[in-house]
Amino acid sequence: MRAVRLVQVGKPLEEADIPIPEIAPRDVLIRVAAAGICHSDAHYRAGISNIDCLPLTLGHEVAGRVQRAGNNVMHVSAGDRVCVHYLVSCGSCGFCVRGLEQFCQSGQMIGKHRDGGYAEFIKVPGANAFPLPDEIPFEVGAIMMCSSATAFHALNKARFKAGESIAIFGFGGLGFSALQLARALDCGDVCVVEINPAKLASAARMGAIAIDAKAADPVEQIKEATGGRGVDVALELIGSAKTMRQVILCLGPLGRAALVGLTAESMSIHPYTELINKEVEIIGVSDHLATELPALIEFARSGKLRFPLETLRVVDLDASQINAALDALQDSIDHVRTVIKVASDV
Repeated sequence: MRAVRLVQVGKPLEEADIPIPEIAPRDVLIRVAAAGICHSDAHYRAGISNIDCLPLTLGHEVAGRVQRAGNNVMHVSAGDRVCVHYLVSCGSCGFCVRGLEQFCQSGQMIGKHRDGGYAEFIKVPGANAFPLPDEIPFEVGAIMMCSSATAFHALNKARFKAGESIAIFGFGGLGFSALQLARALDCGDVCVVEINPAKLASAARMGAIAIDAKAADPVEQIKEATGGRGVDVALELIGSAKTMRQVILCLGPLGRAALVGLTAESMSIHPYTELINKEVEIIGVSDHLATELPALIEFARSGKLRFPLETLRVVDLDASQINAALDALQDSIDHVRTVIKVASDV
């Protein structure tokens, strides 16, 4: 089968012809229809996040159709449309039993620790294949398995409630999903902080208060938009110490800051005036949970979570096109996400 693989860190991905995986009784073989291109993939290629075993097929946002199902897989069968939960876990350790598979000590991430979806076929445990309703295009089914799922987990971790106000820092795939999910959960005012004019305009069209971080201090703009109070919940989706500090400062009393973006930088906080005095919370967010996916899929099926065609860029399963898309992620792209269309006849 055709695949696009990371062969050497710091070098462009390469095309390869590799065997179709053999499946065990608890596995499924999926013919990939679409695979999302995520910022994490750019980090793996650049060596910012370590890859232990090369060569490796990247791609952890995957949707397609079941080609074969192992004898012990009962909930999906050959021909079914599915999307893939990217965390492969043991299912029996203390964390897995509690439904916290992102902390499984033997856990693996598809497209990082084992071959992913930049290929014609992918093998995953049957438990990782979730039925994908006909109403959801494969392209959306793929990208919502990371960006939308992580945004939903961040809202859940922040204990977001109906009527609460929210500030979203960053309006890529995560922020685009977070705004729609907050709306679906009956939020109050939504502020979106961005520097990209096209994304600010998109957020405004979707009913958010667009905060241009280049125009003035975003914290002051959010305070002004909320009558001086600040917001109940703030999501940091960029990965910058500067914006992480800003999400804390824009909170009102009892506010919760959910930090999702990745950075190696440190930040300073004044405990009394910025935390204790307002009883605000800082919450770390890691990945998402399988138990959250059915509700997320229903939001997409019902149209409450959408990625219109104009928000996506589609490329082929072609190393040059995929490398160019990864290169583009170094800057602020106008579109929301890029998706590899692997097969058109699935």
